[in-house]
Amino acid sequence: MIHLLGKIPDDITVACSGGSDSMAILHFLNNGRRRVKVAYFDHGTDHGIQAEIFVEQYCTNNDIPYICGRVTSVCEPRQSQEEFWRNSRYEFFTQLVGPIIMGHHLDDVAEWWMFSSLRGHSKLIPYRNGDVIRPFLSTTKQELLEWVDRNDVPFIDDPSNQDTKHMRNLIRHNIMPHAFEVNPGLHSVLKKKLIEDFRCKEESNE
Repeated sequence: MIHLLGKIPDDITVACSGGSDSMAILHFLNNGRRRVKVAYFDHGTDHGIQAEIFVEQYCTNNDIPYICGRVTSVCEPRQSQEEFWRNSRYEFFTQLVGPIIMGHHLDDVAEWWMFSSLRGHSKLIPYRNGDVIRPFLSTTKQELLEWVDRNDVPFIDDPSNQDTKHMRNLIRHNIMPHAFEVNPGLHSVLKKKLIEDFRCKEESNE
């Protein structure tokens, strides 16, 4: 089951990479009750070209308005590749109008919490950052995979997700399995923290 934090606006742009997570949320949100557009960002990789074609074709077949952004600069020596891609992607998002829905889920929350903890200060992925909204933070990766399987939603795998030279993948593949051995209830712990944090911020905005 897909869980939501907060109310999703009627007129939205879904950030879609073509992967299982973002395709699951695009299919979930494009249900006729909302005006949905898709934004795809090409990071300049070989896979990026394939994914762009895939996402654009899906949008064409389903009558979904589509916009594409691309990397227009080079990674500086002091930046990691991941940081460069993230900054370039969010720079593209600032050019879009209205709320942008991201597909971060509970497993992403756990990975970011672990990464930030190892850096000395544990953090949760924020529900909102300007116009960027992450309503699926309390939904697990497995629940999104079950959605695409149950609804025959197509997606395209990014082979770089297996490359542990990227810190995100190193934590995902080499550290998180051990973290869940130490605490099998880690998802529940972080989900509770997410909900508490969300409610606290909502109350402070009233």
